[in-house]
Amino acid sequence: MRPRHEVAQVLRTHWQQVESCTAINSWQLRTLSAIMRCRTADMGGHVDACTGCGQVRLSYNSCRNRHCPKCQGRKREEWIQAREAELLPVPYFHVVFTLPGTLHQLALHSPRIIYDTLFEAAWKTLLTFATDSKHLGARPGMVAVLHTWGQTLSLHPHLHCIVPGGGLTERGKWRSARGKGKYLFPVKAMSRVFRAKYVQGLKERLPETGRELVNALFKKEWVVYAKRPFSGPESVVEYLGRYTHKIAISNHRIKDVGERTVSFAYKDYRQGARKLEMQLEGMEFIRRLALHILPKGFVRIRHYGILSGTVKAAAIPAIREQLPQEKKPKAKVRQTEEYNPLLCPCCNKETMVTLQVLPKRGPPQGIRTGRQYREYEKGL
Repeated sequence: MRPRHEVAQVLRTHWQQVESCTAINSWQLRTLSAIMRCRTADMGGHVDACTGCGQVRLSYNSCRNRHCPKCQGRKREEWIQAREAELLPVPYFHVVFTLPGTLHQLALHSPRIIYDTLFEAAWKTLLTFATDSKHLGARPGMVAVLHTWGQTLSLHPHLHCIVPGGGLTERGKWRSARGKGKYLFPVKAMSRVFRAKYVQGLKERLPETGRELVNALFKKEWVVYAKRPFSGPESVVEYLGRYTHKIAISNHRIKDVGERTVSFAYKDYRQGARKLEMQLEGMEFIRRLALHILPKGFVRIRHYGILSGTVKAAAIPAIREQLPQEKKPKAKVRQTEEYNPLLCPCCNKETMVTLQVLPKRGPPQGIRTGRQYREYEKGL
């Protein structure tokens, strides 16, 4: 079902203010511009017609930006299908590493450093416990996905991690996890190690990190949240489908767009995931949205250990060979409908032909120099 309102609608309503807003940098402005222009005449497109029934179809190009609410479906399905081939017939665990509010201001000014350190500290924490013979004594694997938002679009950086229940020993033997509780390792102990690893990594990346900040970071307990193991590999795929290419807010959550305000739905997890609505001024909504535009080239889905790109090609087949045949999962093939540009929506035959290609319009206001234009085109 098509949403009644869109993020692009909010951007069009307030675009003049967006261009002059000093809280929005040039990279964020370019991303917001792409979202606003996605699947409109500004992006160009083509006119197709059916040679059988004469049906005419006008299609506009998409921006393909990873922050766009309209452009994630196909990328998500392609990524999930690739991950299905890597699933192991073992329990999988879900862990969430969350940064404290003390670091939020620093994340606004140095997002790449803060988020890179988050990935690094989470993996080092898992590795510390997994390689300890008291816990597992093997090298684990991890798929980590960065989310930076809360339900109300506030800054809330956290890492969703999927971890298979076991690892490979130094001799290449699979060793299953011993834990039978919520997670492989003690969560409170992981929280303290995670805090120490993060502060250490932050000092390495930001040598000027002050003693006052370090003391503030050690004052509170950090949060490592663990869920019970997934019920099976199919549940892992379902989870990945929801989280990997998720964005700060979908068009379906926007309930109303006025001249000055925006209303959107959210869940209050402190009240048992109660469904509520929030109303913000248009520019405040856009400012919060811009907080979650990641730096250029930043990788928000990363693979580690036995699931890393350089290791998994050899590790996964070796692990499968060691596991009992009867425990291997019966993989369910995801049924996805591939868009067929030749298929006529009226007579349902592959009889569509392109009559005209519509050129892309010039860049939006706010992009004036040749260098800005080239950078804008490169980002589409």
